[in-house]
Amino acid sequence: MPRREILLLGNPQLRVKSTELKLYNDEYEANLEDLKDTLLYLQKTRKIGRAIAAPQIGWMKGILFFNLPDRSFVMANPKIMSKSRETIKVWDSCFCFNLAFFIKIERFKEIKVKYLDKEGTTIVETFSDDFSELIQHEIDHLNGILATDHLKNSKQIVMRHEWEKRFK
Repeated sequence: MPRREILLLGNPQLRVKSTELKLYNDEYEANLEDLKDTLLYLQKTRKIGRAIAAPQIGWMKGILFFNLPDRSFVMANPKIMSKSRETIKVWDSCFCFNLAFFIKIERFKEIKVKYLDKEGTTIVETFSDDFSELIQHEIDHLNGILATDHLKNSKQIVMRHEWEKRFK
């Protein structure tokens, strides 16, 4: 399947809440393949990125795809069930920002998420630290929220080149 273009910051479609996936059918399979192909291409060419949300390619469904060194998986209709009181500060960027800049924001250190896997089986899983941050970032996309919406201090923005020199 072909890779798709990423919608960029400023595209109003990124601010639309996605709808729940109700059927696992041929349309689902085709779009999921496009989502996977897009992330794998971006990881190869940009040398960064761990996940992608369906709305980033214009597929307005509640689907996330993760491709990590030790695990690749799908989350359909994810819901955060609980959040820790403890938070962490992280440098975050996004394919929708064309990875041009990073922002320092606060996320919950640990979250418990209920979701459907690729086959539609219900999973409840707890995630912590940078994995928790990643999942919060991707779930935000499903709700029309971008990482920039979490920015509390405009002095916490750096261009990617500076981030790579100073914080990577």
